[in-house]
Parts: sequence; structure tokens; C-alpha cells
Amino acid sequence: MKYGRSSETAMILETRRLYLRKMDQGDYKSLCRILQDPEVMYAYEHPFSDKEVQDWLDRQRGRYKEQGFGLWAVILKETGEMIGQCGLTMQDWEDRQVPEIGYLFAKAYWHQGYATEAAVGCREYAFRNLGIEEVFSIIRDNNIPSQNVAKRNGMTVAGTQKKHYYGMDMPHLVFSVKRELKA
Repeated sequence: MKYGRSSETAMILETRRLYLRKMDQGDYKSLCRILQDPEVMYAYEHPFSDKEVQDWLDRQRGRYKEQGFGLWAVILKETGEMIGQCGLTMQDWEDRQVPEIGYLFAKAYWHQGYATEAAVGCREYAFRNLGIEEVFSIIRDNNIPSQNVAKRNGMTVAGTQKKHYYGMDMPHLVFSVKRELKA
């Protein structure tokens, strides 16, 4: 099957250089290469254990069933390799749940425009396919490259949030962009 191993992992969306699909158990090793790299995981303050990677994968697969979306595998068309993950998840902000575009890529694929390309694709998917009016990206205050991706995705800072994770308070900036309504 083109772009996926089964109908469960069929392509969700396509960009110029990438396609995004649901992750499955076959993506575990690729996910480990991303989530267990200390440099990639600096904003989380630690690389994930094998169990944390499996829990992450299981959580995405649960989101697909419950919400119809989650973080998707980002596949480089040229090689068929999973180079990252990007997608939509529901996150707490203020007194509500908001649709967040999240992204995390293997270090070898940083600074090549892949995160922006995938994030823009997810923004358009949210607006066109899901009818979402506003999307967000909640990013650590020290994660300047991810903040730059959010800005290139048309987002501006809408507020701040403090998340308590891994035994510490982590300040975050909350970026957002609204769907443009055609006159």
C-alpha cells in the first residue's frame, strides 16, 4: 500500500516533501531514535525510557480512536524513512481544551524546513478537514527553534502557561492562529 503498511496507517496528508500517517507498532524503533535522543528531548528535560516511548505510542494510537487525530509519523517521501512526528492533540490551556499542533523531529532533520512544512500541513488539515477555527502550539520558553516554526506557521503568542512535568515547573508560550474566513 502506498504511504502506509495497512489501511490503519494510510496517508493522512501530503506536503511537497513529506507525507503524514498514523503511527503503528512498527514505528517503535524510529520513535525510540527520536524520543531517546537527549538533544532532541531537551525541552522535556530527559530522554524517554523504552516504557515511556511505548506509552507515548499507545497514547497516540488511543487518540486516533477517540478523537480521530493525534501525532502522526512524518515520512520523508524521498527515502520512506520516518523522520519525526507532527499532528494534532487536545491540550489544556486556561479553562479549556485546545487543538495543538505539536512536532518533534530526529536531530539529523533539524533546520531543513521539515517541521514547518509538516506543521503548515497540519494547520491546513485542521482548518479544511476538521473545521477547527483556531489551532495552537504550546512551546517551552527556551525552545526558540520550535517557536520559530510556530511563527512560520502564521502563529503569534496568545498567552503563557506553566506546566509541571518531570518534577519541575516549565514555562511555556502559547501560540495560536485562527482560520481566515473567506468573504
